[in-house]
Amino acid sequence: MKDLVREGAFPRVSGFLPSHRQLLLISEATLVDGTTPRVEVCFGLVKLMFLKPLYRNGLHIRWASTAEFGVLSARHGDPAEDAAYTWVLDPDGEGFVVCAHPSWREAEYALMGERQPLYDPRGPWPPEFPAESGHVS
Repeated sequence: MKDLVREGAFPRVSGFLPSHRQLLLISEATLVDGTTPRVEVCFGLVKLMFLKPLYRNGLHIRWASTAEFGVLSARHGDPAEDAAYTWVLDPDGEGFVVCAHPSWREAEYALMGERQPLYDPRGPWPPEFPAESGHVS
């Protein structure tokens, strides 16, 4: 999959583990947007990030364009070799992460049911319920 696009989802920053340099974004099933899947995106080897706590226009993870990377590089002193590892997080291009290729997992959940993390190192993968996964490349 080239880009990861989930329109209508409200992804939020779920956590950052500095010791492992991992960022996790989660979009829960909500009554507000009428979605039922849970989408989790894991960013590993994070070097630099600019995040909003919530992305109201959905999720659109893609490589930063040359022009976008130029602006980010000028602002943050990012070296040219990081262009291949710079990911834009939303359709407006406001959030970004410099990291390895993000991976994602998605599963259907009931709106008010038991929910378990899809990136749980203690649990088996794939889980017992139907789920999809992939990498943004």
